[in-house]
Amino acid sequence: MVSDYLHQLVYGYYPYLAGTVFLLGSLLRFDHGQYTWKTGSSQMLSSKNMRLASNLFHIGIITIFFGHLVGLLTPHWVYAPFMSAGTKQIIAIVVGGIAGVMCLVGGAMLAYRRVANPRVRASSSLMDTLMILLLVVQVSLGLLTIIPALNHLDGGVMIQLAHWAQAVVFFQGGAASYLVGVGFIYKLHILVGLTIILIFPFTRLVHVWSAPFGYVTRRYQLVRKRG
Repeated sequence: MVSDYLHQLVYGYYPYLAGTVFLLGSLLRFDHGQYTWKTGSSQMLSSKNMRLASNLFHIGIITIFFGHLVGLLTPHWVYAPFMSAGTKQIIAIVVGGIAGVMCLVGGAMLAYRRVANPRVRASSSLMDTLMILLLVVQVSLGLLTIIPALNHLDGGVMIQLAHWAQAVVFFQGGAASYLVGVGFIYKLHILVGLTIILIFPFTRLVHVWSAPFGYVTRRYQLVRKRG
């Protein structure tokens, strides 16, 4: 009974707590703390390997985000006429695996830099360090899910995960029931992901709301040392 209650609490109720804090917290921070709405770049403090690490991390995490968004929230009947669930799972493993490795390598480099470089560490908040470490853990867990996924390429577990996500996002009810019997590594991956969503408004990650697409075409910003 206790395990059933915890399962319902974590995968039935916790998503809505995390989602509420995510939305209201972001709105309140934008309204009351716009001077903190920034990336807090530390590149001027130390630029060694920064471009490589940042590019690997951002390309990887953006690919993973949209892959999860489309993969989990697209109903099975939409893609069923074009591909089977098994084919979709194989595509997700290949694309997600490549993006995950990129994100993990870049994220690990950024995390090491933030912890090991005295100047960067001194300018970082506890939440900055916690978030980058959580992201590295989350990507690692995502890559680990590939191992059991290779043992069931029929796409069954992927459909269960998609049903859970759609039940949560579209308020269909009974979301936790879709994760009954799903492997522990998947559940842990979801739990850490929900926790990242929960603390999102209290970190520098809020800058993603600004959608800086202009960065793609803008000119380079020149920073010159004094003297």
